Amino acid sequence: MTPPTPSAAAPLEVTDETGKTPAPSSTTKGSESRSPGRLAWKRFRRDRTGVVSAYIVIFFFVIAICAPLIAKLYGKNPYEQYGQEKDGLLNDFAFPVKPNGGIDSNFWFGIEPQLGRDVFTFLLYGIRTSLMIATAATLLTTVVGVVIGITAGYLGGRLDYFVGRVIDILLSFPSTLFFIAFMPVVYALFVPFDEDVPTWLRATCLILVLSAFGWASIARLLRGQVLGLREREFVEAAKVTGASSRRIVFKELLPNLWTPILIQSTLMLPAYVTAEAGLAFLNAGIQDPTPDWGVMIQRGAGFYTEDITFMIFPGVSMIIFVLAFNLLGDSVRDALDPKSKR
Repeated sequence: MTPPTPSAAAPLEVTDETGKTPAPSSTTKGSESRSPGRLAWKRFRRDRTGVVSAYIVIFFFVIAICAPLIAKLYGKNPYEQYGQEKDGLLNDFAFPVKPNGGIDSNFWFGIEPQLGRDVFTFLLYGIRTSLMIATAATLLTTVVGVVIGITAGYLGGRLDYFVGRVIDILLSFPSTLFFIAFMPVVYALFVPFDEDVPTWLRATCLILVLSAFGWASIARLLRGQVLGLREREFVEAAKVTGASSRRIVFKELLPNLWTPILIQSTLMLPAYVTAEAGLAFLNAGIQDPTPDWGVMIQRGAGFYTEDITFMIFPGVSMIIFVLAFNLLGDSVRDALDPKSKR
């Protein structure tokens, strides 16, 4: 008698060497945990330098956002001239009576010579001003650079040639010298020569001018990336299926460009912080009495031979922030693109 054959519908039981049925496959779960974003995040968390830098950068941004609240709790503001209003704070030469810039329990970072403003609150608002301008310029530069770079690379032809020449011209400009010479001209377009330029107008002009000369580098990078991607099979397949140019750009090209965009942005912001502070130091950007990193360094430069305290706080804080953000940018680059590690 022939033994009965198993039904075709009945599943065959597979056992391992021990005779036990193995656990269900976790392929789906593993594929989720191995997504590019998760892998990049894991690589970044293992980078101690990147994590510490991220905490420092977040700390500075929290200070910038909460500057009014911190100043209110501290009980002082950056505009009031305490040395002029209260006796015993400044000597006959308009320098703080107490040593180390007048640091004590009432003035944590001391008071400014001559005017007698509180250095701590002035620094808080100075960080706020500089980061606001640098962040806005970075966002605007990134948007303009992404739009122009992708458009030129994808469409090609005469538009690509024209954009390439414009980029070459912008990158050949000595930007710092041009900013110093050009910023007064920009202000004069909106305000008569004999009137003071409002702070909001100075900040807006700085953002626009920095962005106008900053988009070229990121546009050139993305243009080169798109020139390579548009010949790939997945883009050709999308064209064959009748996908519109908009869909190809947003669904096929842009997802492959987030890594260079993010890396360039993280490296661009600290550069804008130093550029904005440099323009303020040279009287081509934000000016006293508006709090700003560059304004503080400019004021401190006039007194560093008598007391270096007024240079230490803005100088050291800027160095710490720029260094942390540059290290963060390097860590983000290594996490997103491990092949770039040296």
